[in-house]
Amino acid sequence: MKTKQDFPSINERPPEGMNADGTKIRVLVVDDSMFVAKQLGQILTSEGYEVVANAVDGKDGVDKYKELCPNVDLVTMDITMPRMDGLTALEQIMAFDKNAKVVMVSALGKEELVKKSLLLGAKNYIVKPLDRKKVLERISAALK
Repeated sequence: MKTKQDFPSINERPPEGMNADGTKIRVLVVDDSMFVAKQLGQILTSEGYEVVANAVDGKDGVDKYKELCPNVDLVTMDITMPRMDGLTALEQIMAFDKNAKVVMVSALGKEELVKKSLLLGAKNYIVKPLDRKKVLERISAALK
C-alpha cells in the first residue's frame, strides 16, 4: 500500500504562522465577539500561528499585552468594543511598545476609524465578515 511519502505534493508549503527558526508566531486576539475571536483563532491556528490569549475588550487587551510582552508577535484588535475601544487600546499598546504589530479588525463602513488606526501605528486592517485568504494576507503583510 502506498503512503503519503510516495506522493510528494507540489503544493506543499510551510505554514505561514511559523518564524524562520520554526517557532510559531504568537498572536493576541482582542475582540468582544466570541464568534469573531473563535473564527480568527481557527484561521490562524490552521496556518500554524499560536493564539497566546484572547481579550474581550480594549482594556483587557492592553492588560494582556503588557502581561505577555515580549511573548506576543502580533495583535488583532477589534475597533468597536465596550469599556475601551480598539483605537484607545491601540494608542496604549503603541505607547507601551512602539514596535508592537497590531492589525485592526473592523466592520464595513468604518473607513474613518481604520484610517485613524493606521495613523496611530496599526500595521494593517481586516474587514468583517472575515475572509480566510484576506485575513492571512493582511497578517502576513503586517509581520514583514
